[in-house]
Amino acid sequence: MCLVSLIVYKTDAFEKEQRHTTAQLNAATYGERIKNEIVNGTEITDTLEQILISDDGTIKHFNTIAKNLMSDSIESVQLAPHGVVTDIYPAEGNEAGKIDLLHDKDRGEISCYARDNHTVITQGPFELKQGDYGIAVRNPVYLNDENGQEYFWGFTIVILRVPEIFSDSISALSNFGYEYKLSKTDTPWSDTYEVVCQSDGNLTNPVSYDFTIGEENWRFEVMPVSGWRNAKLIAVIIGLYTSIVFVLSVLIWVWLTAKEHKNKFQKLAHMDSLTNIYNRYGFDELAEEMIAKNPNAPYVVALFDIDNFKFINDIYGHVYGDRALKNLADSMKSFFPSDTLLGRNGGDEFCILLPNCTYDDVKEQLQQFTMLPKIFSCKGNDYPFYISLGYAEYPIAASNRAQLMRCADAALYEVKLHGKNGCMAYREGLHSRSRKQLGFALKDISEHLPGAFIIYRADKENDELFYANHEFLHMTGYKDIDELFKLTKKSFRNLIREDEQQQIEASIWQQIDSGNENDYIHFHLRKADGTYLSVLDHGRIVENQQYGRVFYVLFMDWADMHIRYSDKFSE
Repeated sequence: MCLVSLIVYKTDAFEKEQRHTTAQLNAATYGERIKNEIVNGTEITDTLEQILISDDGTIKHFNTIAKNLMSDSIESVQLAPHGVVTDIYPAEGNEAGKIDLLHDKDRGEISCYARDNHTVITQGPFELKQGDYGIAVRNPVYLNDENGQEYFWGFTIVILRVPEIFSDSISALSNFGYEYKLSKTDTPWSDTYEVVCQSDGNLTNPVSYDFTIGEENWRFEVMPVSGWRNAKLIAVIIGLYTSIVFVLSVLIWVWLTAKEHKNKFQKLAHMDSLTNIYNRYGFDELAEEMIAKNPNAPYVVALFDIDNFKFINDIYGHVYGDRALKNLADSMKSFFPSDTLLGRNGGDEFCILLPNCTYDDVKEQLQQFTMLPKIFSCKGNDYPFYISLGYAEYPIAASNRAQLMRCADAALYEVKLHGKNGCMAYREGLHSRSRKQLGFALKDISEHLPGAFIIYRADKENDELFYANHEFLHMTGYKDIDELFKLTKKSFRNLIREDEQQQIEASIWQQIDSGNENDYIHFHLRKADGTYLSVLDHGRIVENQQYGRVFYVLFMDWADMHIRYSDKFSE
């Protein structure tokens, strides 16, 4: 806290010094500008003096000349031969200004001083008859008579409006965030200052800039609106360093607490938040440690995933897909021994490590787990899902954990290739063949199977379309499967011409109910453009684990068949 106090003190002192320096520079800069602006206004009297000298003490066309000298900051231009004001521009409203300056009780003393000392004097500020305030600038003029003797001609006078004469300077200074006050001495021989113009705020210990115009002293004072002390900065520094002191005080407690919770945090970093079992990183790390501690013992790694998990997410939504994952993890916890290492590789793929086990030890156990019913609930209904599992033994199949995982993965994809929902042990030669065969089979079926076919739900009330291959989309003119689903509302019924719908549906179900699965049906199929294509379909009903009964239907163009096989038809 002593250090904080010292820093605050030093910062405050530095900030004050900086603000004083900046304020002094601004006072000098704008004070000089104000001086020049006032001097520029007084030069009108010099111009009139030069005209008087050149025209032997007369000014012809005074009003015209004065009019050209006027500006927004000039109230009036005057001539006072022998000290008596005789000419004023503009004349209107300034009639009262025609006075004897040398003998006036308010103006006489200072006017006589200007005359006797050959100096320009300023007087004011005073309230103008037209409103606002002004400063009178009187310039004594001396001419030479015919004998070359100098004599006092009178005064050339200009009345300056304040603060208009230096409004640009004070506006700029105000915009920079400064309070100001401009003062001048009452008379050239006085030390008493009179305020000419000032801002609304009070000035405390302002910096000042002094200058003279003629023989009169002027003083321009400024200070920041927010004062000499940067209260916000001091508050920030106090808050910052007090926080630092507080943080340092807390760090010891944090360090001790962190040590206590280190193991807990490490465990959380290794856990999967959805299923509350180890994630891929945690599983791999612990499996490496378990095998390294006892490298001569047998271990079995099993990899498994949910069959058709993408369809669960697509049909029921990701929330219910997450429920299936969690239910599967819960079944793992309850089924396997407590020393089994459980993990989720990511997505719908899970893994387990069974210590001190061989193929023979775990075969029956893993098959039982694979066939164990697994369900998730959606809107009050229970839906089953199934898994495929592959496993491998260390050190028979692999010499390290990574290789062991790859062997189990190869066995898993061999199960997939043979129809899913099964359990298989790794055997030599499965490293790459299974994935390649599965990948080729899926691609070949979905993209290159000859003929147009669709898959839809075998339900009289809900004949939902699931799939259409590229050949079908091409034959019917649908841009893609999304357009097919949109235009048909995902219903097979909407692919049949309306006048044939009841007859065709009745015919299909009559065949199914009679046990005839290989008959053909002829009807008109709706195309994307609204026209119809005469087709012959051949359907088969299949029991699917995920969707129940579904139809696999192959379509043939009726007209094309007659053209290609007309000879056979005639025979």
